Amino acid sequence: MSRSSIEWGKMARQMAYLFRRDLLTARTYRVAFLLDLVNTLFGVASFFFLSQFVGSDKLQKSLPVGTSYFAFALIGLAFFDYLTAGLDAFDTSISDARRNRTLEALLVSEASLPVILAGSALYPFVLTSLRTAVYLVWGVILFHLPLATADWPGALLILLFSILAFAGLGIISASYQMILKRGNPAKWIFLGLSALLGGMMYPVGILPAPLRLLARLIPLTYSLEGMRQALLGGAGIGRLWPEIAALGAFALLLLPLSFVVFAWALRRTRINGTLTHF
Repeated sequence: MSRSSIEWGKMARQMAYLFRRDLLTARTYRVAFLLDLVNTLFGVASFFFLSQFVGSDKLQKSLPVGTSYFAFALIGLAFFDYLTAGLDAFDTSISDARRNRTLEALLVSEASLPVILAGSALYPFVLTSLRTAVYLVWGVILFHLPLATADWPGALLILLFSILAFAGLGIISASYQMILKRGNPAKWIFLGLSALLGGMMYPVGILPAPLRLLARLIPLTYSLEGMRQALLGGAGIGRLWPEIAALGAFALLLLPLSFVVFAWALRRTRINGTLTHF
């Protein structure tokens, strides 16, 4: 077996350990987990009934051809969760490790910093994927969400690049939390701007021109546009290339930057002796 294969296997085991840790913690809250799944039904139903009242000509003309507002908004709601998970996962993992007095031991383990960060985010993203699948299943079974022509390889590729871009933002957010150890207003401002400008509840095209330009600086805009094209319009990878390229550019910029920022924040807390403070 080659040295690279051994290293990849070691990294996979380390990430699996971190995932198992989070899974065991979550198992102690089974009722909350089940209630969360049921809550997704309420969210889907709310958007369905809301869609019955949204019928203005301006909005209908702004929707993709053949798309109902219900389908449009449900995709936005379901996949906005990935941005939330990306921004929350690392903050929560660090806060929990501080509270459990395991952060310092984790950081001096054999696992590299990228593996620790990736492993800590693995469970939240898997849970978000399950919740998203439940949203889509409820939509198809109860409210006839039109996914018969969906291009799943294209959707999965958009999802992969979205997660990488969102993870970069999440690591930068965790760096803020590492140093200041308090609420992160920058995270909530970015979530609010993304919800306002990223096309979660309405098409970006109905925004004023200056806001449409600002929306192009937000990864969520490309994520939702690509996901809707793939799931509702059956767009393949070739047609999704502009969105994939944009999300890839965000990931290439944000991930290396986030590792640098997090390493700097880690050095600062060690110098100040506040690594385990919360």
